[in-house]
Amino acid sequence: MCRNILYTLMLSLMVLIAAPVAKAQQQDLELARQYFSQGDYTKAEELYGKLIDNQRLFHAVYPDYLKTLLAQRNYKEAEKLVKKTIKRFPGNPSFEIDLGLVYQASGNKAAAEKQFDKLLETMNSEAVVVVANAFMQNDLFDYAEKAYLRGRQVSKDPTSYTRPLIALYAYRQKTDKLIPEVLNLLQENESELGYVQSRLQNSIQEEENHDLLEKELILRVQQNPDKLSYNEMLIWLYIQRKDFYSALMQARAVDKRTRSGGTRVMELGAISLKNNDYQGAIEAFQYIVEEYPDGPYYLVARQRLINAREEQVENTFPIDKEKIQALITDYEALLNEVGRRPETVEVLQHMAGLYAFHLDEKEKAIVLLQEAIAMPRANPSLVADSKLTLGDIYLLKGEPWESTLLYSQVEKSHKETPVGHEAKLRNARLNYYKGDFELAQAHLDILKMATSREIANDAMDLSLLITDNTGLDTSTVAMEEYATIDLLIFQNKLPEALTALDGMLQKYPGHSLTDEIYFQKASIHERMGDFNLAVDNLQKIVGNPQYDILSDDALYRMAYIYEENLKDTEKAQQLYNELLVKHQGSIYAAEARKRFRNLRGDKLN
Repeated sequence: MCRNILYTLMLSLMVLIAAPVAKAQQQDLELARQYFSQGDYTKAEELYGKLIDNQRLFHAVYPDYLKTLLAQRNYKEAEKLVKKTIKRFPGNPSFEIDLGLVYQASGNKAAAEKQFDKLLETMNSEAVVVVANAFMQNDLFDYAEKAYLRGRQVSKDPTSYTRPLIALYAYRQKTDKLIPEVLNLLQENESELGYVQSRLQNSIQEEENHDLLEKELILRVQQNPDKLSYNEMLIWLYIQRKDFYSALMQARAVDKRTRSGGTRVMELGAISLKNNDYQGAIEAFQYIVEEYPDGPYYLVARQRLINAREEQVENTFPIDKEKIQALITDYEALLNEVGRRPETVEVLQHMAGLYAFHLDEKEKAIVLLQEAIAMPRANPSLVADSKLTLGDIYLLKGEPWESTLLYSQVEKSHKETPVGHEAKLRNARLNYYKGDFELAQAHLDILKMATSREIANDAMDLSLLITDNTGLDTSTVAMEEYATIDLLIFQNKLPEALTALDGMLQKYPGHSLTDEIYFQKASIHERMGDFNLAVDNLQKIVGNPQYDILSDDALYRMAYIYEENLKDTEKAQQLYNELLVKHQGSIYAAEARKRFRNLRGDKLN
């Protein structure tokens, strides 16, 4: 018992002695850190040197002590410290890397590389992630990559460490290495498609990275014809690039191999049509009609095929009246085949538009639309669309009161829907034509928040046109005249509109509407097939720095006319390139880049 009491007393005495010592050491550590932060490395080194052998404080002292020695270029002492630490804590890769960093700091690059390589060579599979992380913590990213690749050799698994390598390549923006690494995931598991696309989304913004991915995918499609995910990746890539035709070719090739019913081809056809790639849309729907005559998409494809041809004819100037009549014949053949039923309301609507806007047969158009509106069990949205088209035709006839009645009916019956917003937009445009800009703006201010991007953009464009040309001028006379001319254009009274626009240029020289007038003149000349006159008017916008707002629109349109109508591909290529250089943020940039690449002849597929 006496012995136990004596032991307890001795232990208490040791604690009493040790406590002040520990407190003093802690104070020395805090003081050393203060000297280190102030850059007084000599005093910091002296204190750290006393504390480094303290097992309790070692991990707190070591990092800053090493930095202190390196800051003073005391490389021998730093080397001695790290080697001693490696003996003390064998198997810790961080200390092994520290030794290489000491050699590197001293200028001995060869010794540093030898040390790092030695660590990689002696590393086992369990240490790969730890070693790679240690390299990354010291910004040695190349060696982190080598650690993962060495890990693959050690494990004899060429697909191991794929995800950390993907993260590393993405962080370092090494797209050339990221692409094959990400695609390796699909080689193992095609369900990774969504993850692969999300990983590559931000890495392929540059054109050269698009090309890298395209080359790699084409190679893999050839090497792995059974891996449909590579074809899906190509389709996805082409859609990102807005090269819808190439996407369609891939979708069609996949469908021919899989005989999957044409769903993907139908989707690409719809996307192509929405993005004005009429030929692509035509080929997509033609494929469905020919390959799946008994399939669920046949009727829709037949109708969409004629719709696509209609869009193509209406956007090929001057519009060929014989082709318009041929379209009507195609629609009539479809009605004869499937009958006049709720599913064909849209057909009646399209036929009415062709009769009214291109053949000036408004009464025929009205009869067709009244039939569509009265169709039992018809889709309410299609009936509403038919009412809007009927309203447009009354506007063609010069009966705006009938138009606004129909537009307002659709507004009320389809509140907060896309077709209801479209009705409100047409009412706003009608008020604009009449010169009632205040009421037009009231409609447009609501529509700017529409869920449909197209409607919101159209509302914004018309709103800006009004505010830009009435806000600074107490007189709205010029704007009223311009709006009246817009109505003439809507009514296809193009010669009268041209004469009126020329009159405005003489009557209001230097007016803020001047660039709009030139652009309208160019559009009219283009519709009439006078392409050189269209270019002349567009050049007046492009060549005048005052007309900056419409300059990218005019430049793109000029390039398009040179390519499609004047067949001067060299001039078109020059203008597309000019747009890409001067207007990188333009909404036409993606399409201009695609057309420029095509003209340059560097397409890979």
